[in-house]
Amino acid sequence: MTSTLERPTGDAAPEARAREPRRVGFSKRRSAWDLKLSPYLYISPFFILFAITGLFPIAYTAVISFMDWDLVRNSGHFIGFDQYAWVLSQPKFWIALRNTFSIFLLSSVPQLILAIFIAAMLDQNIRAKTFWRMSVLIPYVMAPVAVALIFSNMFGDQYGVVNTTLQSLGLPAVSWHSDAFASHIAIATMVNFRWTGYNTLILLAAMQAVPREYYEAATVDGAGKLRQFFSITLPSLKPTLIFVIITSTIGGLQIFDEPRMYDQYGTGGADNQWLTVTLWLYNVGWGEWNFGRAAALAWILFLIILAIGVINLFITRSVVRDEGRRDARSRREMRAQARAAKRDLERDATTPRTRAAREEAGR
Repeated sequence: MTSTLERPTGDAAPEARAREPRRVGFSKRRSAWDLKLSPYLYISPFFILFAITGLFPIAYTAVISFMDWDLVRNSGHFIGFDQYAWVLSQPKFWIALRNTFSIFLLSSVPQLILAIFIAAMLDQNIRAKTFWRMSVLIPYVMAPVAVALIFSNMFGDQYGVVNTTLQSLGLPAVSWHSDAFASHIAIATMVNFRWTGYNTLILLAAMQAVPREYYEAATVDGAGKLRQFFSITLPSLKPTLIFVIITSTIGGLQIFDEPRMYDQYGTGGADNQWLTVTLWLYNVGWGEWNFGRAAALAWILFLIILAIGVINLFITRSVVRDEGRRDARSRREMRAQARAAKRDLERDATTPRTRAAREEAGR
């Protein structure tokens, strides 16, 4: 008599029902914490150093700006907004503010246009591209004091190279130091010489990131180089242009080295022809030893730069179009889709799988 025994199948009764989700062990939790917290740990040294060397001096300056500071005792008493009122009531402040904006416009606008043009030329298929790209960065490597000394001698009123050339051509000499507008042009020329190459390389890197398929499709459609530049290249540079404009605004309104070294006295001219806000701040703080007024002037300049930067941001966003973006979605839409995808993943992870789904996954 024989009996047939059935082999027990793997589908036992306890496994017929859906399995409960496993408890997450400590090692997996540690891995999840490492994945979430390690990026913040890696970037924390910079922010800690910035808080010590950047945020603390800014906050300390804000406190000093409301005090009549005594440098001997290294202390002061609170006087409120008197320092700010004194700065705003001085005619020299408004002269310095006018000179700062004049030099800023004469330097930033031509500098940006020239940087875009040079970057577009370097983006073409030319010989010795690496040589030309490195050459535009040479003025930026030069010391600002050396640049200021060289150009101040070039723009000398009597024996400068520029006036000598103009007189040899039969043109009248220009009073580069006594005339306010002429001095602004000379100082703006120094700034343009030093910073155009730096902005050129930034814009060139952004141009190189534009997909070449766009240009090939535009060439097939019959678009010329000029049309490709305005329809493809320039719209694709929007994020980079915003960065360059904001950094140029900050640097242009904080200009100090060039006006300081434009003559041998470093006070902004006999009639304050090229006196800037930062140069006057230096004279008030280290010339008159009044750190309270200098701190108030620094915070006024900070607020002006912040306001101009926000205005530049909105103007750039409205003027430069988004046609060259790779993704037509807005940032709000992308964030909403990312949150929805994250919620879907969490829901799928917490839902127990059925037996059929497990068998299908095992196959």
